[in-house]
Amino acid sequence: MAYQKLSRDSSARKALFRDLTTDLFLYERIQTTEAKAKEIRSIAEKLITLAKRGDLHARRQVAAFVRRESLDGGPDAIQKLFSELAPRYAERPGGYTRILKLGPRRGDSAPMVFLELVDRV
Repeated sequence: MAYQKLSRDSSARKALFRDLTTDLFLYERIQTTEAKAKEIRSIAEKLITLAKRGDLHARRQVAAFVRRESLDGGPDAIQKLFSELAPRYAERPGGYTRILKLGPRRGDSAPMVFLELVDRV
């Protein structure tokens, strides 16, 4: 499986992916670079598909990757994924995310995008 290194070693890259995926599930929309969004999209889609199964093993697999903390005191990401997002996409066979291009970032002209969940409220 091909992936982008994003100028990070493997542990920093995995931590970045975990944090961005958790934020995507909590806030349903994040602003990031296009390269990061393309990597996060595949991870998020697989985790939502796992959550649609809804059994204990799927919950443990998701919990091994997604961080629990919610900074604003709301539900944690795993709880939200299984209680809100999985039922929302129960009838959808895939394609849970979309990438909306924003244009270049001011500092270094990196292409910026919104990565969001489709059918978000």
